[in-house]
Amino acid sequence: MNTPPERNPPLRERLLDVNGLEPPEPMERALDALADLPPGHYLRMLLHREPYLLYPMIEEDGFRFETRPGRHALFEILIWRAGDEAAERAALASR
Repeated sequence: MNTPPERNPPLRERLLDVNGLEPPEPMERALDALADLPPGHYLRMLLHREPYLLYPMIEEDGFRFETRPGRHALFEILIWRAGDEAAERAALASR
């Protein structure tokens, strides 16, 4: 039996707007937000500079990410747990 798609799927995004904050606060806030990220969810991080130091840290902690030009900030980073296909699909579909 096929289940019909949800009309209003649950929001799987956690928004973290750290635009304008000075280092290391954006990185600290991102790591805090990722520590309790539920399965199936992803973090959308908005900021005014690319967080080069954050990337190896989150990869080491088992996360994947995509960086793209932002609409409301210079950079938008989408972060999800490696292997969490639902979160990855939701993040990459959020264009």
